[in-house]
Amino acid sequence: MYPPGGQRQPELDFEQILGGIRNTLGGVTQRLGGGGVGLAIALIIGLIVIVWTASGIYTISPGEQAALRLFGEVQEPPVSETGLHWWWPGPVGNKDVFLVNQVRRMELGFRGGEGVGDATVPDEALMISGDLNIVDVRMVVQYDIGNLTHFLFRVNDPGEPDRAIPPGQPDGRTLKDAAEAALRLVVGQRGLGDVLAEERVQVEVATRERLQDILSGYNTGINVVSVELQDVQAPEEVRAAFADVLQARQDKETAINQAQAYENQVIPEARGQAEQIIQPAEAFKQAHIARAEGEAQRFTSILEQYKQSQEVTRQRLYLEAMEEVLPGISKIIVSPEAESVLILGGSGGGGRLVPVPLGPNPQP
Repeated sequence: MYPPGGQRQPELDFEQILGGIRNTLGGVTQRLGGGGVGLAIALIIGLIVIVWTASGIYTISPGEQAALRLFGEVQEPPVSETGLHWWWPGPVGNKDVFLVNQVRRMELGFRGGEGVGDATVPDEALMISGDLNIVDVRMVVQYDIGNLTHFLFRVNDPGEPDRAIPPGQPDGRTLKDAAEAALRLVVGQRGLGDVLAEERVQVEVATRERLQDILSGYNTGINVVSVELQDVQAPEEVRAAFADVLQARQDKETAINQAQAYENQVIPEARGQAEQIIQPAEAFKQAHIARAEGEAQRFTSILEQYKQSQEVTRQRLYLEAMEEVLPGISKIIVSPEAESVLILGGSGGGGRLVPVPLGPNPQP
């Protein structure tokens, strides 16, 4: 139904129909004789008009569009509604029905085929990188028709016989030259190592954007679906050396990943050990702070008592100090003016001051 160029063949061949009518007219004229020539001519003219009018009927299938022309002038926009349509037949009008959503393919740097290996095209594949190295690049461009009117009537392309692209369609030489220019520009802005491995995806994205800009600037009506790098290699003479370089980079990345994994393992363990040390130290700190605050409060309390009764407080502190210095030992404290003896500490006293009279209690 569709030739390689993508245009659907006419559903009715007007020239073939006219030839059949001429043959029919000759047969009818011979049967009717001279008197029926006028009637035959009128009949034939009517048939021609009917057939000519019917030849303007065409159908639009899903994914198709029809570009219409009237006396050579393009009618905008293209017809995209599916179903039966009618347009002026030739030579008054013309219609071109295309499958616009069909994804087409263009190979750059190589030519592939069924049952055979890919053949390299050095003139397209070899280019210079940003660090002045030669690189062998093979690329595939996938595209469809974004604007049928521009695709058919805005670019006079010589065609591409190798890909069966007829003259007049911009997906021939125009698309190939634009794709090659975009790829060479993008590769020329990057080093060989980036093109070979590190920035391969970025190269594809940048090439697609650049190619679409070029095609849109030429009003080709082509929509670039994707750009895929099939094979990117260094020249044959230095390919082994570059393979060693790439292997060294991979080894470097492996070593870095292993070091990061070790770091992620050791750091949490070290943090856990540090936390085990910090927590007891923090508890020790809080205990000593609380103890110091308690002693400070005790000293403040003793100071207030001392201000109120200095002698009593001094005596009490002295006795408490004796108890701390000589714990567990009974101590007898005798005062010349006292009428009793103080027994301090001892197992029987329980650490308390016990007064013991020195003589008989005075009578009241």
